[in-house]
Amino acid sequence: MFLTVLLFAPLTLAQDRDSRLKQAYERLDIYIAREMKANGIPGLSLAVTDRKGLLRASAYGYADTKLKKPVTPETEFEIGSISKSFTAISLLQLSEEGKYDARQPITKYLPWFSIHSKYAPITGHEVMTHTAGLPRDRDDIPSSLYQAAGVRDRWTGYAPGQHFAYSNVGYQIMGYLFEEITQKPLGDTLRQRIFQPLGMNHSEAMFTHDTYERLATGYAPLYDDRPTGPSTPLIEATWLEYQAGDGSIVSTAADMAAYLRMLLNRGVGPNGRILSEQSFRLLTQRAIKETGDPEAGWYGYGIVSSIVDNHNDIAHDGGMVGYSSQMRGDLDSGLGVIALVNYPGGPGGVADYALKLLRAAYENQELPPLPEQELRTKVKNAADFAGTYTGPDGKKLILTAEGEKLLLAVGTDKIALENHGQDSFLVPHAEFALFPLSFGRENGKVVEAFHGGEWFIGERYSGPRNFSTPAEWASY
Repeated sequence: MFLTVLLFAPLTLAQDRDSRLKQAYERLDIYIAREMKANGIPGLSLAVTDRKGLLRASAYGYADTKLKKPVTPETEFEIGSISKSFTAISLLQLSEEGKYDARQPITKYLPWFSIHSKYAPITGHEVMTHTAGLPRDRDDIPSSLYQAAGVRDRWTGYAPGQHFAYSNVGYQIMGYLFEEITQKPLGDTLRQRIFQPLGMNHSEAMFTHDTYERLATGYAPLYDDRPTGPSTPLIEATWLEYQAGDGSIVSTAADMAAYLRMLLNRGVGPNGRILSEQSFRLLTQRAIKETGDPEAGWYGYGIVSSIVDNHNDIAHDGGMVGYSSQMRGDLDSGLGVIALVNYPGGPGGVADYALKLLRAAYENQELPPLPEQELRTKVKNAADFAGTYTGPDGKKLILTAEGEKLLLAVGTDKIALENHGQDSFLVPHAEFALFPLSFGRENGKVVEAFHGGEWFIGERYSGPRNFSTPAEWASY
């Protein structure tokens, strides 16, 4: 009898886990359907994995809404800034070969790089951790190479290594640095040293016109001159070809799960190491906090590390024109999630909730309930904002709180405000369409409101009311 129990116990445990996973997936599918409807997401591709292999690949919605073409597990998406960790890994591979040192100045490897600065030379470590003081983008320049070269017109804002400031152009620079060292396109190396060893057969290092047919159609808001919400109409996003180190990879959720498995195995792929243990520790190092929030993650080299539910997690999000992505991995449990959408607003809480469900199923814990679906018009601290706010020209904003709703008087109507970030709201009315209505606090109390260039002061405001500005500011 004892022997029989030993023989069948593993099978029973596996059956129990499979049963819990089935329940988790059912709950996840309900949540995804709800989030897609609430946020107007056209299509979504999801993959969940453990260290050993793909657990599930699922697809939802449309790759092309006009043609009613469904998303399938083979549908490709632009992954955006998750590409940064691929660039970082390629550089760490060079470091293992003695060809690159992240602590050396950029100019050692990329002689044409320059930026106005009164501080020490910028190193690769500082660029990859977003602590170099570089601008976020040079979107006024269409070519990526010229964006990188155009940094020479800018000044660094602080000494390298002191502050976190996310920079896409920084990873473009690192891609060109890689190519300068190897005299090979970065894309070729990604294919040879990451995609192929991991079996990522539906991934490409750049998106071109040839890629377009395999991609889900990207969508963007109809309006580009105002804040948008779930009710904003979507149109097909502007199409562009792109190749650079900051975000040009195209992939499927299942391929990205293969990449995530390598990370969950600390650099080990199915056919051997992609990255040494030492390099993996550098990739996921806690170099700097992303924000001052105690809950904020630590940025390494294209990877964010954090503690979630007492587990060591790694993550990164991505966004391109018409696409968004999320990668979540739990280094302790060896579980991970990839979520890709053809929508600029992101997959919402899909990847985070999916990982919570996976953890619970694997650890034989009660599955977490569906997250509460909060109405956009639900303002828990609505009373904080109630009052009358007056502009310099006498124009008034009158806000009232009715339970957990914040209402703005517009003529004879009362418009319910919609959440748009901390102390910021959208007003669904033509008169207020171009800007959010935001509020300022003093000693915790709401004292002023802003709408575009308009300023309104509340009854509790005690600061200055007149300001002197340089005459040249009047030109802007």
